[in-house]
Amino acid sequence: MRIEKLELPPSAIKFLQESGFVLLYPPQEKAIKAGLLDKKSVLISAPTASGKTLIAILAIIRHLYDGGKIVYLSPLKALASEKFSEFKKLESIEFERKLRMQISTGDFDQSDRTLGQNNILVLTNEKMDSIIRQGADWINEVSLVIADEVHLIGDDERGPTLEIVLTKLKSLPQKPQILALSATVTNADEISSWLGCKLVESDWRPVPLWEGVYDQGKVVMQNNKSFEVETSVRGPPVDLGLDSIVRGGQAILFAETRARSVSLATKASDFVSKKLTSEERTILEKISKQILDENEHTDLVKTLADLVKKGVAFHHAGLNQNCRSIIESEFRNRRLKLLSSTPTLAAGVNLPARRVVIANVTRYDGKFGGNKPISVLEYKQLCGRAGRPQYDEYGEAIIVGTTNSDELFDYYINGIPEPIHSKLTNDKSLRTHILSFISTNPGIKNEELIDFFSQTLAGSQERKSTIKFKIQIALRYLESEELVKQKNDRYVATEFGKKTSTLYIDPLTAVLFRKSLQQITGKRSHTLGILHLITTCEDFFPQFSLRNKDYETVSNLIENNSDELIEHISEYDCNRSLLAIHAWINESSEIYLSDTIGIESGDMHRMVETSNWLVNAFYELAKLEKKNEVLQELDVLRTRIDYGIKAELIDLVRIKGIGRVRARVLFKNGIRSIEDLNVIPIEKLAKIDKIGPVIAENIKTQLKKIR
Repeated sequence: MRIEKLELPPSAIKFLQESGFVLLYPPQEKAIKAGLLDKKSVLISAPTASGKTLIAILAIIRHLYDGGKIVYLSPLKALASEKFSEFKKLESIEFERKLRMQISTGDFDQSDRTLGQNNILVLTNEKMDSIIRQGADWINEVSLVIADEVHLIGDDERGPTLEIVLTKLKSLPQKPQILALSATVTNADEISSWLGCKLVESDWRPVPLWEGVYDQGKVVMQNNKSFEVETSVRGPPVDLGLDSIVRGGQAILFAETRARSVSLATKASDFVSKKLTSEERTILEKISKQILDENEHTDLVKTLADLVKKGVAFHHAGLNQNCRSIIESEFRNRRLKLLSSTPTLAAGVNLPARRVVIANVTRYDGKFGGNKPISVLEYKQLCGRAGRPQYDEYGEAIIVGTTNSDELFDYYINGIPEPIHSKLTNDKSLRTHILSFISTNPGIKNEELIDFFSQTLAGSQERKSTIKFKIQIALRYLESEELVKQKNDRYVATEFGKKTSTLYIDPLTAVLFRKSLQQITGKRSHTLGILHLITTCEDFFPQFSLRNKDYETVSNLIENNSDELIEHISEYDCNRSLLAIHAWINESSEIYLSDTIGIESGDMHRMVETSNWLVNAFYELAKLEKKNEVLQELDVLRTRIDYGIKAELIDLVRIKGIGRVRARVLFKNGIRSIEDLNVIPIEKLAKIDKIGPVIAENIKTQLKKIR
């Protein structure tokens, strides 16, 4: 089917054609025939790169012309940002009104008050859940819900929230169109039936994908073809990646750990460097310098910058967003030839290569306490990165085997992805979402609560008696901790329960915080006690275990700050995240955090985000409990966590443009308050290191507004 045959206004057709779309891919054509543009709900189950984004864009265009409101749901912030950039291009289409869109992926901020004024909203699943809990009126105006990566409903961590959100959205009075986008899964028919969608299944992809297993210098592919790979001391994963580069393609090596991703890239670097043109070397030298100029020189950053010069890189969650963005951009531009990554890349941004190498099919599982084989579904997701439509005529996905090649071939390459099963009925998910549902539906009866959860995927996959039993256990806990109360078989959330739900924290965390608040007395500082509380609670992420060499450090920290504790703790009650956050608010550099505590900037950024959220929750619960004596301390701590500063710099960072580095420089120059900034002449201010004329002028302008 040709683009111009679609039942869309001429301006939309023109936009699509100018964007390079001429013919619809088979899955796209199937979606149209399934009623996509007639606002029928559809589940698309198809491989990566089969054109699901265009299907979403077509549905969005249809609703925009009819004045609808669209919500796009993403499991990841990075994917949400990528899609937001793509959807922004729709602004060039002539609609009857100005197109307004907004992305929101974090905690509540002032901009969230205007969310309902937008035509397109790009949100994470958790953000949508939070908005529903807040009771936003505009939800009843949503006409289209796009749920991306909907197969993640089977994920232990992300799945339950997505499941609850979709259960609520598909039950709205206006019955919005649901467009669910999924990888190929075995029980897609069951998922589509639950969502009320028509199923569109396809195994078509624009670039053929061949899968194979490497063993002893030879790769056997699924089409019975085989080829030899030159072996070296670098090891099979690197040899396979270099073989692809020699043949004119890029390669992604999926490693099981961060350390191995760095190791594989390092082993490949000298070989790749020799294959670069002089022009590529010149450009990569500049990219390497950019990485060093824009980041503190931790060992990780220096290693990355050195590898980039040689045409290779690694990618994992320890890198900050700045480094990851540069790596992704340069790999897309084909300047980087080989990328070694942890599996998180497969679920994130669109970053394909001709050849994908799975270096190891096992992963460490903390709950299991050891290594476990990855699922067939995860393997297929990794494979989906192979084959780049603009550059490659085919894609290759190769597993590195040992003596079990036949087993790997049968299990993974010829295997069928596991069916998706709901993870909603685990204890944490149930107590969290039951509280949320009661909070937003005061006076709900027990049978109505059971009826709602019967409408979830879990409700269609588990026996009703099992669901009912698990709900009763969760309810007993919520009642015992006074988060909900029951009267005449009707449930309402207490003020404590309502606050817990809107703060978006686990009820276990809320109960822990409340008990700790009851122990706080007097006006002394509780900084270390609060930091210990948040870094060990159910909601804190990421938590890093102490290494052997950390125990003495933590013991000294506790001894030196014992007067700040809320209750007695020992080093065995702590984790390395506590060390990192405490060092951060005392202005430790990224180099110190990396080299001494072993925490990289990407992890530190996530810790800061999580800590801010949890300290804010603690603050709000303190207000509820009328613990006014701790509010000022918490307010100070929030600012210290946000900027990574000692308390003495708080006044200075209130001025936009003054962060932790400039505030410390000003402090060392005798400027310790906003009043000091007011009285210092602008000429003298401009001469201070890291300030200069432009920043000095901005500071003085802001000070005039404050007056």
